[in-house]
Amino acid sequence: MHRTAPTAPTLSAPPAGTRLRGRSAVGALTLALFAIVTSEILPIGLLTPIGAEFGVADGTAGLMMTMPGLLAAVAAPTVTLATARVDRRLMLCALVLLLAVADFLTAAATAYWLVLVARVLVGITIGGFWSIGAGLAGRLVRPASAGRATAVIFAAVPLGSVLGVPAGTLIGDLTGWRTAFAVMGLLSTGALALLLLTLPALPPDGGTRPSVLVALLRGTGTRYALLLTFLIVMAHFATYTYVTPLLQRITGAGPAQITVYLLIYGSAGVAGNFIGGTLVTRAPRLAFGAAAATIAAATALLPVLGRTDAGALALLVVWGLGYGAVPVCSQTWFARAAPHAPEAATVLFTASFQVTLAAGALTGGAIVDHTSLRTVMWCGAVAAALVVLVAWRTKEPAAVPPPPPGR
Repeated sequence: MHRTAPTAPTLSAPPAGTRLRGRSAVGALTLALFAIVTSEILPIGLLTPIGAEFGVADGTAGLMMTMPGLLAAVAAPTVTLATARVDRRLMLCALVLLLAVADFLTAAATAYWLVLVARVLVGITIGGFWSIGAGLAGRLVRPASAGRATAVIFAAVPLGSVLGVPAGTLIGDLTGWRTAFAVMGLLSTGALALLLLTLPALPPDGGTRPSVLVALLRGTGTRYALLLTFLIVMAHFATYTYVTPLLQRITGAGPAQITVYLLIYGSAGVAGNFIGGTLVTRAPRLAFGAAAATIAAATALLPVLGRTDAGALALLVVWGLGYGAVPVCSQTWFARAAPHAPEAATVLFTASFQVTLAAGALTGGAIVDHTSLRTVMWCGAVAAALVVLVAWRTKEPAAVPPPPPGR
């Protein structure tokens, strides 16, 4: 993701033990975010078996993606504002504990409504943890290492796709989808233990105020960031949520083959993340437009060229490269619009990303249930193409002046 400009290093470096604990804390944050990201998107790889067990259609099963996104969008500002005076270490540990409970509840669910309740808990965790934890790297390591530590933390996003979802899908194929979520519960519990061991006390440091969020929403740069994020995330999750049934029915791929495909897609996403991170710092519009163009091409052609294994695989690689750059492009646009308020910018980034994720999965489910998998892919391609047009006609993000102090 976006690397914030490092501040000048202090004259006296922290002791070696403190530096080691700081790096360990960054690693614990990364593991926790990896568990969060994987728990959020794991249903994509297990959509069909979960839906089959509870007797629900693909579109209804897609609610497992919709519920966390909606709750995360609400939780991002709500949790951040409501806990502005609470130690950040306590909040992060509480949220990861909530994630572990949600994963175990999913594994033990006897009815589909219990699965959705668990997904609500996942959504609260996503919104709160991302908004509070994503900007903490600068408080855990030396100022000169803050940018690198931030990049390590945000690497959890593509790694969730590369390692988490394929591994969870494989576990689900071999031993059942319930086992996959039980394993995620154990991973979340392990992340909680590491956070308790490594995180120092993190008293609130200039908590986000409502006036700051309102000021950001009035800025042109923020509004364009919201529009671009809405279109591209809508295009992606309206289509990618249903990529497993598409590969089964159009490509004729089996479970093991789909697992390999998702792994290759995730690997391309990692590459796209680093490519996008390099390009967006120099040319935000070009980076956003290029990412959107690759997603539009992949989703438009997959129903046609995806009938063969080679065609499906090639398009998934293109798709992964494009979407891998999306989070870094979106987050960078928000950050550039509000350099004076990084936590507030992260709140808006998280909320907008998650609400659109939910809306995309919900919209895609409605299209799938009433038309076909091909139609949802083509609709996603149209939405992604709109991003190319908007990015081309948009000015570079401009910073919003900070509100008067004390408001």
